[in-house]
Amino acid sequence: MTLEGIHHVTAITGDAPGNLDFYARVLGLRLVKKTVNQDDPTVYHLFYADELGSPGADITFFEYPDARRGHAGAGMVHRVVWRVASEEALGFWERRLEGEGVESERERSGLRFADREGLGLELSVVETDDPPLVAGHPEIPSELALQGFDGARAYAADPESSRTFLEEALRFQPSGGARWEVRGDQRGSWYAYDPAPPEPGRGGAGTVHHVAWSSTLGDHETWRDRAAQAGARPTPVIDRFYFRSIYFREPSGVLFEIATMGPGFTSDEPLESLGERLSLPPDFEHLRERLEPELTPLPDLRSGSAA
Repeated sequence: MTLEGIHHVTAITGDAPGNLDFYARVLGLRLVKKTVNQDDPTVYHLFYADELGSPGADITFFEYPDARRGHAGAGMVHRVVWRVASEEALGFWERRLEGEGVESERERSGLRFADREGLGLELSVVETDDPPLVAGHPEIPSELALQGFDGARAYAADPESSRTFLEEALRFQPSGGARWEVRGDQRGSWYAYDPAPPEPGRGGAGTVHHVAWSSTLGDHETWRDRAAQAGARPTPVIDRFYFRSIYFREPSGVLFEIATMGPGFTSDEPLESLGERLSLPPDFEHLRERLEPELTPLPDLRSGSAA
């Protein structure tokens, strides 16, 4: 029994329209679900991914309008890393980001930058047998597009405090230093720690809320049991409609989720029109008339109108 790499990464934004512009227009991801935070349905939960809304390509955001900027510290993910196919792709993205006024730093086979609220991002040239998870975009050739997550980097004051939990409870495989490989039958990624900065972290816009790891539906309860036996105090299984979730903090303090690979985003709307309207799981549908006027209007990137 192994986890199938990263399922999704969830972060915080204070500006949903600007967030949509950056991740969908600039980075070329597809908005595959426009819904609400099920723990606080007065705010958006936006999901960007590949064309199919696949686990492994899905970066999501809670919008708290005008939220103060945060910064990562110990116990927080500070950089999200995507795969690209080639050095040519890195050159394309370096030029595209420069044209958008986004500073980037090229080093070896990677390109580091941040979104408009300061969230650390990186593109890395990766050779893998994992299928590329690509979204269609008129300005981005598919061979140069983002191909799904490669890994996530967190800050830790003492990475060794997490080693036993990661390796024994979650079956992460050590790959040197404070880095682990997470690979299942279908897909894989990695997780790594960097030394924590001296100042404590502060949650807010531009910070990661949690990182989720992929599980089959059949293994999900067993992962909860393993986390509990290792002392992690996981939540009960929560039905998020699009997938099922458990949450807990690993010993270094990072909030982990284990999410199932399905039922998926086509549970309540067809693939062709994912993300075009506000989707509410059945338990929240009765709130639609109250919620829609409260949520920030978002531009339809195809027509330029607000929706």
